Amino acid sequence: MEKTLSKALLTVYILILIWLVLFKLQFDLSSIIHRNYRSVNLTPFAYAIKSDVILNWLFFLPFGVLLNVVYKNTGFITKLLVIIAFSLSAELLQYIFAIGVSDITDLITNSLGGLAGLLLYMLFNTFIDDRKLDRFVVTLGIMLLLIFLFIHGSHYFRRTLFR
Repeated sequence: MEKTLSKALLTVYILILIWLVLFKLQFDLSSIIHRNYRSVNLTPFAYAIKSDVILNWLFFLPFGVLLNVVYKNTGFITKLLVIIAFSLSAELLQYIFAIGVSDITDLITNSLGGLAGLLLYMLFNTFIDDRKLDRFVVTLGIMLLLIFLFIHGSHYFRRTLFR
């Protein structure tokens, strides 16, 4: 049961991450897709806003943690490459579909956030048994997901009802 829940949580997390990175949590996708604004920044931290750097790092931290929970027998480097590939794919898709700025800073901070998640799980795993740690991660993940859905859902409905 825990294995199924952790896989489901990882899947939902990835879908929300795609929605966040590509569509900025918008329900009105036409406002994003019809921007036709294509830009690339290849200078690390040139236009970085401190809050964006921190948020990118924080949003990708669970990726590393959940990869450790779901893919126990996969090596550290492979998991890190998955995180980097995901972030690179998101940046490329933003450029291809002209739905945002493709930024090397995002690639770096996303990857570092995922790396921090991988390392954080490994650190806690030295003190806490796999099974207990995984149960804690899944429980916390589900609670955070429900809070996110409640906050974002209520914000969306408030905006929609009181236009």
